[in-house]
Amino acid sequence: MNDRSHDSDHLLTERLTLRRPVPGDTDAIFTIHSDPATCVHNPSDALSRREEGLELFQRWDDHWQRLGYGYWVVRRRDSDRQLGFCGTKIMDLNGMSVLNLFYRFEVSSWGQGLAGEAAKAVVEWVSERVPELPVIARVRPANLASQRVAVRAGLQRAEHLDTAGEDGLDWIFARNLPA
Repeated sequence: MNDRSHDSDHLLTERLTLRRPVPGDTDAIFTIHSDPATCVHNPSDALSRREEGLELFQRWDDHWQRLGYGYWVVRRRDSDRQLGFCGTKIMDLNGMSVLNLFYRFEVSSWGQGLAGEAAKAVVEWVSERVPELPVIARVRPANLASQRVAVRAGLQRAEHLDTAGEDGLDWIFARNLPA
């Protein structure tokens, strides 16, 4: 059961707190996005310089400022340590505006269901606040763990939307597609 805060900058689940990123998260953004293991399926996402962490934070913060939602920092409820990031950003997919679901977690938190828990909460939250936009996840065919997270978040395979991504074929998982 989710205990969601009414504050749009925070979201609570059974085990996790999700909050809007702040400038102090730049080191964690860089560390998680520069780990080759976390970017193995999306190597073009890998960061190599600390300045890129700040640039990524600034893009995320701009999205929050413009739209009132975006990517959250994920941590356990009993800790201040950042485990990863999960959220949505608006993008175009085949001429359709969609909310792209993103999740990336440090390796030590893999295999515990944390990404799925965070993604499910994010999809529920954004579906209530921006119901007119479909939520999609772009997943590499070989990334079985990411596929499980998308399904746990309530998305279903939408093969007709599969598209070429920067690092290869993107399988699309979706929720709330127009009829």
